[in-house]
Amino acid sequence: MSQLDDQAFIHIAKYFQALAEPMRLKILNGLRDGEKNVTELVEISGGTQANVSKHLNILKSSRLIKRESRGTKAYYSISDQRIYELCNLVCGQIASQMSIDAAANEAFISTLQVTQ
Repeated sequence: MSQLDDQAFIHIAKYFQALAEPMRLKILNGLRDGEKNVTELVEISGGTQANVSKHLNILKSSRLIKRESRGTKAYYSISDQRIYELCNLVCGQIASQMSIDAAANEAFISTLQVTQ
């Protein structure tokens, strides 16, 4: 990354900003198994149509997803499947940390029960 210029860092930051929202991560996860329309993504994400549409526009402008119109519906899909490599890496790290934290909490609770 040391060879990147300031403009490249700006693009990288915008990319990560697009990923820094739980609803957008839910939408991306909902697209893992293929394209979906807004109605399907609303059902998957639990958001409102307006909210999901707003997040879809952000993901599209960040080039994380693409949109294809068919008749009266628009279908969304992942632009580049490698986004899931990044998500899997991050999710794996978080799962590992949560496991460590859970073990530490369990040990702490056990210590409290012994001293009582």
